[in-house]
Amino acid sequence: MRTLRAVGFDLDGTLFDHRGSARDGVHHFLRSLGVEPSPGALESWFTAEDIQFERWRSGEIGFEEQRRQRLRAALPALGITLPTDDAGLDALFDRYLQAYRQSWRAFPDSRALIDRLRASGYRVGLLTNGARAQQLDKLHRTDLFDGLDTVCISEHLGVQKPDPQAFAILATRLGVAPEECLFVGDHQAHDVDGARSAGMRGLLVDRYATHVTGIADVVLGELRAGVEPAR
Repeated sequence: MRTLRAVGFDLDGTLFDHRGSARDGVHHFLRSLGVEPSPGALESWFTAEDIQFERWRSGEIGFEEQRRQRLRAALPALGITLPTDDAGLDALFDRYLQAYRQSWRAFPDSRALIDRLRASGYRVGLLTNGARAQQLDKLHRTDLFDGLDTVCISEHLGVQKPDPQAFAILATRLGVAPEECLFVGDHQAHDVDGARSAGMRGLLVDRYATHVTGIADVVLGELRAGVEPAR
């Protein structure tokens, strides 16, 4: 058994409030199109996001195409006539991205937790699926980037969670063996199961329900129990 010496984090939904940022962004976006962001409209938007992003993650479609497919899936049912060409769809999605970016925020406790872990001697890193430019922009704009010892982004790595290789790369960059690393994320399959398949300890958090007041206590508690082997 090895003591945990490092902590890896997922970004969206774990350190970064994607759902809150996206909800505010899509409110502004839909209103700019003359549509009231009703609960049904929001559900349609986020269902399309989940489905199409997973299609991109699995390699079925490209990153830009998953954005176009989100528009095609969500907006016509709201009475919005879409552009028929890719350039027009991309320009339309850019309007959403501008509203989303203006709403970006980390969870209130994220930076303090990172600093506390590093002050306690832990190495701290990030492993996220997504586009490199956008994920780095999030980290810089939310003051998270310079608190991290390493940042691993799937587009740059060439491999995505839950592939064990992605977690192995994170461990290598943190300078620890996988079994010496705790990985914290909000997705059971991508984050927790993926980490455990690589030999890490995995911790599932839910920022919007169980851990709405913060994740510091559960992370620190897991670290105190870190002499147990990952399962």
